[in-house]
Amino acid sequence: STSRIAHRRKILKSVEINRSISLREERVTGHNRWHPDITPVLEADPGEEVVLQCRDASDGQISFGMTNENITGMSRGATHPLTGPVYIKGASPGDLLEIEYLEILPEPTGWTRLAPGLGFLRDIFMDPYLVHWEINDGSATSTSLPGVRIPDGSFMGTAGVAPSHKQIKEWARREEDLRQRGGFVMPPDPTDAVPAHDSVARDGLRTLPPRENCGNADVKQLTKGSKLFIPVFADGGLYSAGDGHFAQGDGECCVTAIEMGSTVAVRFQIHKGEAELKGIKWPRFSHPGYFANPEWAAPKNFIATMGMPVRDDGTNEGENLTLAARNALLNMIDLLQERGWTKDQAYILCSVAVDLKVSNVVDVPNFVVSAFLPENIFE
Repeated sequence: STSRIAHRRKILKSVEINRSISLREERVTGHNRWHPDITPVLEADPGEEVVLQCRDASDGQISFGMTNENITGMSRGATHPLTGPVYIKGASPGDLLEIEYLEILPEPTGWTRLAPGLGFLRDIFMDPYLVHWEINDGSATSTSLPGVRIPDGSFMGTAGVAPSHKQIKEWARREEDLRQRGGFVMPPDPTDAVPAHDSVARDGLRTLPPRENCGNADVKQLTKGSKLFIPVFADGGLYSAGDGHFAQGDGECCVTAIEMGSTVAVRFQIHKGEAELKGIKWPRFSHPGYFANPEWAAPKNFIATMGMPVRDDGTNEGENLTLAARNALLNMIDLLQERGWTKDQAYILCSVAVDLKVSNVVDVPNFVVSAFLPENIFE
């Protein structure tokens, strides 16, 4: 895939990986924690095109053909192996870094899993469930979901820049405060950290949550042609990417999309001082055209369920968008079960193909979230 991109675009700089081994066995190509002291693997000039080969989100712990029984005991500390960082010459704190996605190519297989303890409905789905996908001719199919064909919507689930030393401390502190208040947080943990250097392994931030440096935002509109804008916090920006997704519904409700190894080509531009001048603290993104074929982006042919903030016991939780989204999703799972899919299959389909959209935030007390299922995924 790298050679195909390089030949077509005449790209000279790339980071290639050995896909037969994990990042933990090939540490020189990347990392799985956010920290400004990680050594760059490549330098690039503004305007220069760079190719990065990337591992799947499990760092090879899930291979094609594995069963539900095989995926117990996986290391969460090894997830999100990122390729990078890339040092962009001239990038300084206060700048705004522009990353243009020129190509995103999938590997030939992917997977989606229900992971106990994770996901939007983790209190309902407590058992592991694994689906394998074959990717070819612009679509993904699975023997576990017969009659389903998911179109290519490739994007990088995780991509970002390094935080500053000050932010490492501030973000760890705010997340610890949230944990103390009962929030779901994965604090710094050196287990299976790459690099394994004391400061990075001990203090490096886990990659599960997105933050001001972007990271694991899982924005499916960041497809080929899109531009991601992130404030620069460390010299050189230190951009990294990984966690490729072949397709995902807005929400990625079961905590995985169609996860895949990938190859991404990017081009960087620096907007000097713009983040500081304009007070830009959070990522932004744009796309000059359709992020996907319009009939899939809309979608053209769909059925949707509504969710409102009312609990099963009839309690009205006014203006609670989280509860509204939960109810929209549960109603969609019910709809899919009416059509003959199992509960686990329905949850997988929601994660890879159903879009959760906010329909209103004004009709108090019942805000509405709708779940959109594209009918054309069914052959």
